[in-house]
Amino acid sequence: MGVIAVIHPDLGIGGAERLIIDAALALQLQGHEVKIFTAHHDKSHCFKETKDGTLSIIAAGDWLPRHIFWKCYALWAYIRMIYVSFYLVFISSYEPDVIICDQVSACLPILKLSKKAKTIFYCHFPDMLLTNRKSILKKIYRMPLDWLEEFTTGLADIVLVNSNFTAQIFHDTFTSLFTLRPVVLYPSLNFKTFTTIEESIKQKKILTDIVPPQAEYIFLSINRYERKKNLALAINSLRKVKDECSSEVWKKVYLIMAGGYDERVEENKTHYIELESLASKLALKNHITFVRSFSDEEKVSLLKTATCLLYTPSNEHFGIVPIEAMFMKCPVIACKSGGPLETVKHEETGFLCHPTSDDFSQAMMKFIENDSLTTTLGAAGHKRVVDKFSFDAFSTKLDKTVRALCEDDAIDRTRERIIIVAVVMVIFLTILLRVVWF
Repeated sequence: MGVIAVIHPDLGIGGAERLIIDAALALQLQGHEVKIFTAHHDKSHCFKETKDGTLSIIAAGDWLPRHIFWKCYALWAYIRMIYVSFYLVFISSYEPDVIICDQVSACLPILKLSKKAKTIFYCHFPDMLLTNRKSILKKIYRMPLDWLEEFTTGLADIVLVNSNFTAQIFHDTFTSLFTLRPVVLYPSLNFKTFTTIEESIKQKKILTDIVPPQAEYIFLSINRYERKKNLALAINSLRKVKDECSSEVWKKVYLIMAGGYDERVEENKTHYIELESLASKLALKNHITFVRSFSDEEKVSLLKTATCLLYTPSNEHFGIVPIEAMFMKCPVIACKSGGPLETVKHEETGFLCHPTSDDFSQAMMKFIENDSLTTTLGAAGHKRVVDKFSFDAFSTKLDKTVRALCEDDAIDRTRERIIIVAVVMVIFLTILLRVVWF
């Protein structure tokens, strides 16, 4: 059995966090010793496995800022993860056989200086594609970060990606890494967790304050309050549905916007206000409930109650929420791009649409006009998740990957090169900080 360290920037609530927690749980169940190292862990805003003793969490570097006047988030994410890596390798007494690095590759040169550990990098999506470059200053700021991301990603012993879509984007983006073949490891669900919660809520009235009693057609959106998630699409689609319904049917139609919300994140706060304003402008406030963060019990209850899920992001790398919905027999309406193309079967477990209110509202009307559609598509979705995205399959593949690395006796001859790169990184970061600060 191996000794495993997992490092992640911020153990909040989101798809990336859920995946990394499931990875740690899977490896523990396979007999490995696992610790998660992170720069931030708030016990009031995290998954319960990270605070109830199920997983061992070590937070280091939370004293470092996340931004400078709400700018340079990427730079500080790099710095915080580099510090966490430095803490793991040089300060802590933990000596892992394998280190799984999540999201930020810039810390891999530090991790490669570990006495014996091999490295796995989980690439959810190239960071360089997640930001705009509208100004000359932003382009200059991003150039060394983009180079650093591509170079350091290539230092990992194994790169994992979350979908075939991301694997293709990886090859198209990191052109210098043409010989590196990322391994697809689909995120999964821990079915036991969902079924345990489902059993525990049978006698509870969880949604009394969220779903009104007259609601019969309940459309559900679950996503962080971020503009890139295109949450306004759900609200605009509901307005189109209103135009298609009779007044009697409209009384029974409802939308629940449930989103991850963190007071530390300015975009969460401002976008929440924007969405509320949009709902008011379209005269829909009496048909929409906004939920800011939610418990696992509330999420499972919402998925059990909903007519279908509206999943609005375009080109989402994978998207764990559609998997959760289908497991709970809730059909999905999603954009026909990115991860949902691999998870949602069109007209079998839901509908894949263009990211327009016309397309989404037409799919929503199908559920209103055919009461049996939720049951039939929901059953097919549940079967698909059990067959394709089980926690056992995820656990087995990850375990094999880790064991292969633990048993690999190949000598790592890159140490000297890594030391040079580490020095270059420090110089780059120093220059960037001086440019930004002054």
